Parts: sequence; C-alpha cells; structure tokens
Amino acid sequence: MQDLYSATGPYFALMSSNVSPSPQGPPRSIATPCVQVCVVDGASSLCLGCYRTLSEIAGWSGFSDAERAAIMAELPEREQEVLGFRG
Repeated sequence: MQDLYSATGPYFALMSSNVSPSPQGPPRSIATPCVQVCVVDGASSLCLGCYRTLSEIAGWSGFSDAERAAIMAELPEREQEVLGFRG
C-alpha cells in the first residue's frame, strides 16, 4: 500500500500537479502536509498535525520539490514514533 505522504503517494501527486503550462500563468501550489492542527509535541519537537519540525515548517516554501518530497517521505515513520511515545 502506498503511503499518503510519500513522494509517490496520492497527496504529493495531487499537490504537485498544479504546474502552470506557461511562465505567465499563476504560480503552482506547493505540496504541504499541513492539516491546520499546529500543536508541537514536547517529547518529539514535532507538530502533531503534520509531523514536521518547526524549522521544516518555517522553511517549507523555500525548499525545493526534492527537499519537500524527502521530508514528506519521512512523515509516516515520524507519526508512528510520536504515537509510540504516547501509547
């Protein structure tokens, strides 16, 4: 089964598919795992909504597609680690 947030998953594909065909068109959307639940877990220092670090969240718009894809590929594992801390 494909991970939702992986670089080849449906979420990233959907968010990265808005590439403008011409340079004059509007800017394309930037893929983001943000779900508008911005609470940082003290034990892991990760956002409990998207499982990114504060520095990743702050720098997200400046990262390349490859950098964002690499971070997104790590999110399912981070989620499991955070859930393991709580469980």
